[in-house]
Amino acid sequence: VQLQASGGGLVQAGGSLKLSCAASGSIFTINTMGWYRQAPGKQRELVAAITRGGTTNYADSMKGRFTISRDNTRDTVYLQMNSLKPEDTAVYYCNADVMPRIAPRADYWGQGTQVTVSS
Repeated sequence: VQLQASGGGLVQAGGSLKLSCAASGSIFTINTMGWYRQAPGKQRELVAAITRGGTTNYADSMKGRFTISRDNTRDTVYLQMNSLKPEDTAVYYCNADVMPRIAPRADYWGQGTQVTVSS
């Protein structure tokens, strides 16, 4: 099972970016999918998560600015980020609670995508 994240980049404050993360491999089902981020010198933190049924959970500082969604037919999770601030600068990682077809259930991580917000 692999997670491939994309969509990061450089944007000015107030701008928008949309991240995508697609899971591939021998997958039976994916439970919760989410996005985390890690800024230099800081711990990795939860940005948002979404269950297979569509229930969402956001970190307080992202509420109203970020929207997480998923396409279960494509095993893909998205993060729409609006009104970006310089403090949103970080490496963003996708995460998925995966039940593979022939391996035990496990947490998988994408490779990370850099988001840089200039002031």
